[in-house]
Amino acid sequence: MASEASFYRVLREAGQLVHRGRAKAPVPRPRAEHTATGPCQVWSWDITYLKGPVKGSFLYLYLVVDVFSRRIMGFAVHEEESSEHAAALIRRSWQEAGCPEGLVLHSDNGGPMKGATLLATLQWLGVTPSFSRPRVSDDNAFSEALFRTLKYRPSFPQRPFASVEDACRWVACFVAWYNTEHRHSGIRYVTPDDRHFGREGALLVRRHQVYQRANARHPERWSRDTRDWTPAGPVRLGPSPNLTPAVLELKRIS
Repeated sequence: MASEASFYRVLREAGQLVHRGRAKAPVPRPRAEHTATGPCQVWSWDITYLKGPVKGSFLYLYLVVDVFSRRIMGFAVHEEESSEHAAALIRRSWQEAGCPEGLVLHSDNGGPMKGATLLATLQWLGVTPSFSRPRVSDDNAFSEALFRTLKYRPSFPQRPFASVEDACRWVACFVAWYNTEHRHSGIRYVTPDDRHFGREGALLVRRHQVYQRANARHPERWSRDTRDWTPAGPVRLGPSPNLTPAVLELKRIS
């Protein structure tokens, strides 16, 4: 007689926990790693649930975000998940962004993300697909953080959406606020639009000057240097362990 843990300990000591039989041994999948030094180089997208008009039913929100600027590049709300809806959204977002070349599109391993229609569309657009490791949500932290921000907004409805059109109207207002007004903590508290369209440098210079003048007038308020207002620089999706992990994006309310 022994506990389950004891049996596993004995098996481990005897080398009996290795793969056996004819089944294919599990293959470790490397973490996707991409570095964005400017906008429209790496995008992340995902789908989240919204409460629908019928109890127990859901609407599906598709969101595409630029990893470098955190700008929402496109969205759609549908009554079902499908590769066709995803392909239409990515194609429209890609065209509205000016048809960028060399774009990488990162997502998790859901069915719509790996559907034949979407993959064929990406190939036609010249967009490189990238996927998270199976069952590892942290690999798509930028989209997960965006969904957290969306659902924790004070204006997020407590009651279900009455229709797809009702959900689209609310999400459109959220996207306008997020892109143009929201001071994002991950990019030195500038808006995603400011960073995406190259306005962050001048804004941060003026902000640094304001802090320097305040420090000169009241040096006793600072025990150390003032806040760092240099631009945030390149953004890495799925970094190595010795670098700042993208999972911090998930733990922070954007």
